Amino acid sequence: MSQATLAVENGLVLTGNSVGADGESSGDLVFNTAMSGYHEILTDPSYTGQAVVMTYPLIGNYGVAEEDAESHGAWPEALIVKQMSSRHSNHRADSSLPEWLIERGIVAIDDVDTRRLTKLIRTAGSLRCVISTVDHDPDSLVKKARAALSTDGRDLASVVTCEKPYTWTDAYDASYPTDLVREDGKRMRVVAYDLGIKRNILRSLTYCGFDVTVVPASTPADEVLALEPDGIFLSNGPGDPAAVTKTIDAVSDLIGKRPIFGICLGHQILSIVLGAKTHKMPFGHHGANHPVRDLITGKVEITSQNHSFAVAPDSLPDHLELTHINLNDQTVEGFRHKTEKVFSVQYHPEAAPGPLDSSHLFQRFRETVS
Repeated sequence: MSQATLAVENGLVLTGNSVGADGESSGDLVFNTAMSGYHEILTDPSYTGQAVVMTYPLIGNYGVAEEDAESHGAWPEALIVKQMSSRHSNHRADSSLPEWLIERGIVAIDDVDTRRLTKLIRTAGSLRCVISTVDHDPDSLVKKARAALSTDGRDLASVVTCEKPYTWTDAYDASYPTDLVREDGKRMRVVAYDLGIKRNILRSLTYCGFDVTVVPASTPADEVLALEPDGIFLSNGPGDPAAVTKTIDAVSDLIGKRPIFGICLGHQILSIVLGAKTHKMPFGHHGANHPVRDLITGKVEITSQNHSFAVAPDSLPDHLELTHINLNDQTVEGFRHKTEKVFSVQYHPEAAPGPLDSSHLFQRFRETVS
């Protein structure tokens, strides 16, 4: 087993084992608190530009099942774990996690103190790092970490989006444990902006009665309206929402013309279009156990989240109603327009990984469009 070295821009250097591809990679250091779902995390385009620390200490024990992939690629800059399982056991597995990481070129390190890294991020906030299997000089690596690109000001949605429009027709597999009732009535047409979209979002929309056309992030409003959709969906994605200017311009021209539902990056873009502001959080929300209160119903839902930017609560204009808040830090988790058919949430109602408490929002979108 070869050596890997991790360096953080504040000067911390840790040495461990390489459990992924050879090479060197850098990005924003974030921690994810999910106990499982590493494959879904690794295939979520929202993690582009980030090196992911898994706080759960044992990763890789059930291998990788390709049918669980949330996209066609592998997106984090690197994976950092306490202990990579020496063997995997799962009748559905197609390969081990290290084999999968090597095949997809993802640098990964284990045998490092992930608790120490998590506490550092919690205390110091967003930090850049570099992980290398080819350079082990501490001074060199710290210098590289300080020169690494962060996600600030970067339009990463344009990096991960599809190249051309396509249709999606698959709903949930029969074994999927949803509480939603499948919509078998009239099909409604929805155009989904791919800002880094996950497959379970598309399955959720299809299950709730939508015929889905996915379009690139830069698609202008007139091309979307030419598809004659009944509703418009804005997906999750990576990077700084304020930098996704082509999507912001398009959505500005779509407000009031069709019902719109946004999640994660789509939620942040909607907030900018409607007059609010976004900012980078100290260390973001990344995990599958974040409590969110629905201010309309009073219910608390446990949610899956992955975002480093958020909507500034004091910037919400009067025509927007705050609908959801995070119970850990009181950040904005959702809003709706008071006069237009527009609503959004910061978290991931499609889960994958995570709890299914919020999947009903796809049904709410169906009811809004109908």
